[in-house]
Amino acid sequence: MLKIRLARGGAKKRPYYSIVVADSHSPRDGRFIEKVGTYNPLLKKDDPNRVVLKIERIQEWMSKGAQPTDRVARELGKVGVIQWTASSNLTKGKPGKKATERVEERAQREADRAAAAAELAANPPVVEEVVVEEPVVAEAPAEVEAAAEVVAEAPAAEEAPAAEAVAQEEPAVEAVAVEAPAAESAAPEAPAAEVPAADGEA
Repeated sequence: MLKIRLARGGAKKRPYYSIVVADSHSPRDGRFIEKVGTYNPLLKKDDPNRVVLKIERIQEWMSKGAQPTDRVARELGKVGVIQWTASSNLTKGKPGKKATERVEERAQREADRAAAAAELAANPPVVEEVVVEEPVVAEAPAEVEAAAEVVAEAPAAEEAPAAEAVAQEEPAVEAVAVEAPAAESAAPEAPAAEVPAADGEA
C-alpha cells in the first residue's frame, strides 16, 4: 500500500521534513518513490515556504490509490485538495488492561475491608478476664538462715588479722625511709675532711 507521508531530515532539534510517496512497509526516513513536497516546522505559520506541495503529482498518486497520513491530509485540507476532519480517538483516555485490573483489585479489597468491619461491629469479640496469681514464696527454715549468717561473718573475721598485720608493717617501712637520708648526708661530709693543706702551711 502506498502512503503520502513525512520523511524527517535536518539536524538535531532542527527538523526538516520531505513529503514523499513511499511504500507503507518502508522505514520512515528510508526508501521512497517520489518527493512531492516539503514541510519546515521552524518557519512561521504564515510563511509561504513552510509547506510546499506539488499538487498535481499528489492528486495523480492519490488517483492511483496512495493514502495521505493524518499530518499530510491536514495540510492538503488547508489547500483544498481533500476534505479533512480531525480524527477522534474515543479510546485514547481509557485505561489499559493492567490499569483496569488494578482498579478492580483495589475495589475488591475495599469491599472486603468494609464487610469485615461491618461483621466486627455486628459481632464484637468477647474479652475474657484473666486473673494473674501472685507467686507463693516459701519461707526458709530458721536453721538455713542461721547457717547463712555464720558463713557471712566468717570471711569478715579472717580479714581483720590481715589488716592489723599490714598496719604494723607500715611504720617499719617509714622508719627505714627516715634513716636513709641521714646516712646519705653523712657521706658527703667525709670528702670535706680530706681538704689538702695549702703550700705555704706545709
